[in-house]
Amino acid sequence: MNTAYSFKIYNSTTELPSNWSDLATSTIFLSLNYLQVLEQSSPSNMICHFIGLFENENLIGIAVSQFLDLNKLESFGERDKCIKTTVRNIVFRNFASQVLVVGNNMLTGQNSYSLLEGTNEQKAVQTLHAATVELKKIFKSKGITIHITTYKDFSKEEIQKFSLPEFKNEYQFSTQPNMIFSISENWKSEQNYIDSLSKKYRDQYKRARKKANGIEKRKLSLEEIIAREDVIYNLYFHVAKNAPFNTFFLPKNHFRVFKEIFQDKFLFYGYFIGDKLIGFNTLIKNGDIMDTYFLGYDDMIQREHMLYLNMLYDMVAYSINKNFNEIIFARTALEIKSSVGAKPVKMYGLISHSNSLVNPYMSKIFKYLEPESIWQERNPFK
Repeated sequence: MNTAYSFKIYNSTTELPSNWSDLATSTIFLSLNYLQVLEQSSPSNMICHFIGLFENENLIGIAVSQFLDLNKLESFGERDKCIKTTVRNIVFRNFASQVLVVGNNMLTGQNSYSLLEGTNEQKAVQTLHAATVELKKIFKSKGITIHITTYKDFSKEEIQKFSLPEFKNEYQFSTQPNMIFSISENWKSEQNYIDSLSKKYRDQYKRARKKANGIEKRKLSLEEIIAREDVIYNLYFHVAKNAPFNTFFLPKNHFRVFKEIFQDKFLFYGYFIGDKLIGFNTLIKNGDIMDTYFLGYDDMIQREHMLYLNMLYDMVAYSINKNFNEIIFARTALEIKSSVGAKPVKMYGLISHSNSLVNPYMSKIFKYLEPESIWQERNPFK
């Protein structure tokens, strides 16, 4: 019998079905633990909802949505000061400030939904669309009009599943790629990785490591993260506000909450000169995949010591030593990530505007919403 699917929208993790995390097999970023991190420490301009998909009374799919109020941001990014940036900011403020994301705007990759094996994916995606329509009604009842609705981030194969009548008015877009580093099964140590580099990039590795002399890297415990929370936030915020574009800023307690909930699956590495914390990076163990997360640094010291490049090499070394299959380096800083061996994987999404007069021009408007990144791909291997 061809039974219909239904959905339920949850405001809190305390309301979720007891078997919710059983369906988060493809990624921990849909698990109860991660959703609790969002609940306790999401950006101040973000409201999260959790969506359960059902066949009869059986949970067959889980999804996450995030509402972003971009009017609450002081800055969309301070690095690029030009007329195009000014125009983009005006467009955002007036026509695109209330955004509903089906998926996770804080991550790169398909962290939107996960389905029970054997589920009819077409019906599930149609049900997810119905849940999105309902979410917009919920926000409207609170006096919030959703300007932009977007579904993100999907591979070329995954986006095909949205080729349905429900999505005929959506503009398909492709943003900056996801930078993915594949770990060769022949690499058993960092030295194996170094040996696989061409001379030019072995020299880059040696130069970066020499520049890092005098910097000590330490894994920080929860207590140490709490003790340095102000410094950590300042280092993070310095990097975040100088990005070309932002839709959120993390709250100060974010790394503390992440460590409290995920413990050893969340790694926080501090970089010190003496006892002074001058930078940090974070990693998340996601099955056999290592996800890189947010980082921060003192820009003057970063340049002098090639700190960011050294962080990338450290992430590669750790992931090889711990037998991970790949590293998700995500988007941004594409060229330097490719210089250590990450490859670009094109990601797709769907976007639409609530105004039927505006929506036909979404392809033109999108160029202002998403800054173009011009970069040269590197190949560091022999």
